[in-house]
Amino acid sequence: MQDEFTIFVYQKAGNLMRNNDSIKVLLVDDEKDILEIMSYNLKKEGYEVQTARDGQIAINKAADFQPQLVVLDIMMPGMDGISTCQELRKIEGLDKSIIIFLTARSEDFTQIAALEAGGDDFITKPVTPKVFLSKVKSYLRRFKVEQLEDQPKEIVLDGLTIDFERYLVVLENDEIILPRKEFELLALLASRPGKVFTRDEIFAKVWGNDIIVGDRTIDVHIRKIREKLGVNLIRTVKGVGYTFELKK
Repeated sequence: MQDEFTIFVYQKAGNLMRNNDSIKVLLVDDEKDILEIMSYNLKKEGYEVQTARDGQIAINKAADFQPQLVVLDIMMPGMDGISTCQELRKIEGLDKSIIIFLTARSEDFTQIAALEAGGDDFITKPVTPKVFLSKVKSYLRRFKVEQLEDQPKEIVLDGLTIDFERYLVVLENDEIILPRKEFELLALLASRPGKVFTRDEIFAKVWGNDIIVGDRTIDVHIRKIREKLGVNLIRTVKGVGYTFELKK
């Protein structure tokens, strides 16, 4: 049976890209040893890798390099990872890139700030090279999306248009650009207005079953969507999940 979420299809790694060398990864960390280890292991797998030891260098490199994946340390001198993420999201072409924070901190407020800055998820330090590579492959397999030839190019619902070709949301003629996860979350809910999507369903369809994200991840993304749309089209079903409701 075809998945009810027909807007996107999460492809298997083999169908997603023919070779890893077509995938660009930017590693950002102020610790030289960590950069060398991560970079070495990614290059062994065929990824094209660039590194940066501070936020400003990362921003400068990202504009030209256009990575599909950025692994970004949070705690760095000068510009920290959260501020760096905010600037990366402003760069043309990086709105669909995956940004994963590498951090030893697990406090809720840090994770919330990172998600609000446009991050997609976290990898917790310390992490072994084997686990790191496994996580990278999981992110790329789950986050890299391909459109079906026969899928709709947009969803239009009561003044709201979700444009998949431009990765853009239009509400009452106002264009709204959402980060990747916010866009995919809104698209999932809007794909079946009135259906209550459980938290587990949302995690599986937007983040993937093999990706572990914090309990507050969905809540933060929903709140940001509501703020950016300026209207509350998403209703919380307490203890269950979320549903998209058309305006009365």
